[in-house]
Amino acid sequence: MEIVQDYQYSENHIWVRVEGSRATIGLTDFAQEEFGVIVFIELPPVGESLKAGEPLGSMESVKTVTELYAPLSGQVVDFNRELGKNPGLINTSPYGQGWILTLDIADASELDSLWDAAKYEQTYAHE
Repeated sequence: MEIVQDYQYSENHIWVRVEGSRATIGLTDFAQEEFGVIVFIELPPVGESLKAGEPLGSMESVKTVTELYAPLSGQVVDFNRELGKNPGLINTSPYGQGWILTLDIADASELDSLWDAAKYEQTYAHE
């Protein structure tokens, strides 16, 4: 299981990379392994406001359909259009080409509720 040390993580298996007032998010390596081959992803459009803890879209794999939950509140400023054509990028490059979306962070204090890499690894590396 790959974990990027300088990212933050939600308990719902979403990674967060913060750059200034923006956050790029994606699905963790652990989660993509658990879900199996991802065949479809539904994402919010640019301009949509997300609220931390609420669904931001859904993902379908060969095993299941699941909702993805926003780790932070904010407005979507970009999403990975390549995932519409090739959702398997989440499987092959979860921390790179498989990123999901970028948002303007509405409340920076919500970052305090995210886990660091050590806590994420400690919680899920043994499952």
